[in-house]
Formats: sequence, C-alpha cells, structure tokens
Amino acid sequence: MTSKLLASNLRHHLTKSSQILRLSTAAAAALPEHDGNTSSGRTMKGVRISGRPLYLDVQATSPVDPRVLDAMLPFYLSRYGNPHSRTHFYGWESDEAVEHARAQVASLIGASPKEIIFTSGATESNNISVKGVMHFYKDKKRHVITTQTEHKCVLDSCRHLQQEGFDVTYLPVESDGLIDLEKLRAAIRPDTGLVSVMAVNNEIGVVQPVEEIGRICKDFNVAFHTDAAQALGKIPIDVEKWNVSLMSLSGHKVYGPKGVGALYLRRRPRIRVEPQMNGGGQERGIRSGTVPTPLVVGMGAACEVAMKEMEYDEKRISSLQQRLLNGIRGKLDGVVVNGSMERRYVGNLNLSFAYVEGESLLMGLKEVAVSSGSACTSASLEPSYVLRALGVEEDMAHTSIRFGIGRFTTEAEIDRAVELTVQQVEKLRDMSPLYEMVKEGINIKDIQWAQH
Repeated sequence: MTSKLLASNLRHHLTKSSQILRLSTAAAAALPEHDGNTSSGRTMKGVRISGRPLYLDVQATSPVDPRVLDAMLPFYLSRYGNPHSRTHFYGWESDEAVEHARAQVASLIGASPKEIIFTSGATESNNISVKGVMHFYKDKKRHVITTQTEHKCVLDSCRHLQQEGFDVTYLPVESDGLIDLEKLRAAIRPDTGLVSVMAVNNEIGVVQPVEEIGRICKDFNVAFHTDAAQALGKIPIDVEKWNVSLMSLSGHKVYGPKGVGALYLRRRPRIRVEPQMNGGGQERGIRSGTVPTPLVVGMGAACEVAMKEMEYDEKRISSLQQRLLNGIRGKLDGVVVNGSMERRYVGNLNLSFAYVEGESLLMGLKEVAVSSGSACTSASLEPSYVLRALGVEEDMAHTSIRFGIGRFTTEAEIDRAVELTVQQVEKLRDMSPLYEMVKEGINIKDIQWAQH
C-alpha cells in the first residue's frame, strides 16, 4: 500500500514538473515552482538578472555529472542500508558499494584502496592531516612547513598548532606563485614533522612542483601532505611518484556530490595520525561516523569518469581557455594573468584588469557566475592574500576575476563571457579619470597626490 501511494505521488509530481524537466534537469531542479519572479527576469539578494547566469566558477564547485547521479540514486531509493550493518543484506550491499568506491578513488591516484579514508570533504582531510600528524608525533616533532598561498583550512590549522606551541614556517612564493625549492630545503629542521604544500592552487591555478617537493621530503625523512582538491581528476596524480604521505581530496571539485571527500594515508612507510573526532571507530578509527553510501558512491563514480575522460577534458578545456584569454586580450589592453602560465591547470584563468574598480566589475558581470580574487564581496576590502603573496600591486589585486572552465562549459558560453567582460571593462574605463590620464601618456605612479 505504501509503495503504491509513493508511486502515485511520484507520478503526480513528474506530471506537474514535466514542462520544466523538458528544458534541463539541472536547471529545473534549481528553479522553485513559485518564486514570485516574472518571465522578464528574477531578483535574488537585491540583484536583478534576466535569467540564470553563465557558470564559470568551477573552482568553487562543479556540477554533478549525470553519470554520477545515476550511480547514486539507487542508494537513496532502494539500497539504503547502513554500510556498517553486518547482519543483513542491506548492510552488505552498501558495504560492497563503499568498498568499490574506495577502489575507484584509489585507482585514480595510484594508491591501494586500504589507504583511502572517506571524510566529509577536503577541509576535514586537511585538518586530520595537519593537526593529526603533529599531535601524534608531538613528543619529537614540533615544526611544520607550509606556504603563504595555501587554502584557508590549512593556514588556520597551522595557526591552531601555533597556539598550542608548535612552530610554523610559512614559505613565500615567487611572482609566478611557485615556491623556491631551495628555500624549502633550507627551512627543514631536525624537528620538522610535516611539509604541507597544495598541488593546484584554488585561486590562481598554479601547479606546484609536487614531485620535487616529495623528493626533498624523502631525503630528509619528513612527512609530506598535499591538498589535491583542485588537482584530482584534472592532472595526473601518482602517490608513488609524488612521494606523498597524506593527500586531501574532495568530491564536489571533480563533478561529484558535495559533502564527501577522502584522505589518502600512506601505509608503507606508515604514517600515523591522531583522530580529530571520536565515535564508533569507522574508517579504521581515523574518521568515526556512518559513511554516507550515496555520497561515497558518487565520489567513486566521479573518479572513474575522470580517469576515462581526463585527457579529453584537458585538451578541450585548454582550447576554451585560449579562446577566453585571446578573446579578452584581443579587445582590451592592461590585462594581466596572475600566476604562472607554464605550470598551470588550464581550467583556471585568474585575470586582473588595470584601471578598473573590482567591486564595480563584479557587479557588472552579474550575468556571469565568476569569483573575484579579492575579498571585495565581504565586509573587508582587503585584496586576496594569495595575490598579495605573489607581490601583485593592491590596485591590480582588487580587480582580479577568476574564470573557471569545466567539462560542461561550451564555446558559446566562453564567447558570451568575453563579450560581457569586455563590455563592462570598457564601460568602467570610460568613467575612469586614471585611464584617461594613461591614454594621454601620463605615468600615474609618478603623480604626487595631495591630501585635503
């Protein structure tokens, strides 16, 4: 009786939504049935736009690949057992699915499934790695090395350790965003317990020389952790070549679901961590809590798809990146790429536009979903700490825009983004007295501004 009622309700809902579903499953899911907006546009957070913006913010999160969703759905609807239930079929099939997903994740990074610990995301994996290692080896190891351009969760974990009495060295980066390997070598001490350097920077997309860093850490017998959330499924990863001891991974950056991630924890030579959460002892006691089977299955499926399509995605996204950059530079001067162009993940293009106010540029680009490299959308008007670490001047750091290109980005979207960006920058420059002065040949850096 219950199943008949459920089927009836489902048919009613699908019939009601059929017109929306014909357009786009993803778009329909995001549209409320009664949102009070007219067909001429919609208003959200005080901003009125004509329709859903183009999505070019893949570094923030990626859409779920339909193949991933297909793999997940049965574990929401019919195979809903707890994977830790050992006494019946529902638990057994969920456990089998979790172990299959573990193998899929391990395969993408060249690891053993026994070295994969499922977590809630890269932030949790980073916390376990940084704090967990140092807490476990605290009697002998009191020093951590990281970089000034790490993700906030690594930097905040390091600050937490400093409050507990540990020493932390924050390595500077060069103007291209890469670390100096000799500075890393010189910073290692006898009591250094961990080196943590992210593989691909989330803001500027530069790819650190992870293999060389791993070699240095191996020479000094120091544990090496890398935050590979932005690298997974986008560049080839081999934990043996990289010589990493720990690696943080995220599901929703690789066209998987939000709320799931993984931690690679090397078995030989073994690295130990102190759990950051207590409970039922799941995931070898390192991450207690019921493993969310649908999410884990989704992450596994996303990794399998990425392994098959990484090479194709890279070629296609590289072509779109060039189309975007050439399109903007062909019509605008004073456009600077932040970070190395040689060692860079092609899907991340961080640009600064001279003589334009960053806040105005972002508001003008409301038809394109992009992120700013500055904190100009928050209460603070400080520019991005990553760009400051590169030595980018404050005025240019304030005007940075991060364009994120992904698997489902189209050429038409890139062309429209170029058109809107050029249009907005030209509009703002027409209103800028500084740009007028520059066009007249005046070096604005030589001007002595008077205070009133």
